[in-house]
Amino acid sequence: MEEKPTLEGLTEKVPSKYTLVILAAKRAREITAGSRIMAGSIHDKPVISSLKEIAAGKIRWQPAEKKKEGS
Repeated sequence: MEEKPTLEGLTEKVPSKYTLVILAAKRAREITAGSRIMAGSIHDKPVISSLKEIAAGKIRWQPAEKKKEGS
């Protein structure tokens, strides 16, 4: 049985806990909508699957580009 990812391991992949929560929630919604699971098991809940994907490096976070002033 696979273990759930630890917070310490996940925060190495994502810069903050807040960003981790947002990223995991968005991916969990995609899984619920029918997206293929890239890590974990079909028996895991969508949030656990999304956290396993982040821990495995399948889902990556990139900072948004800053908008130019005056645009």
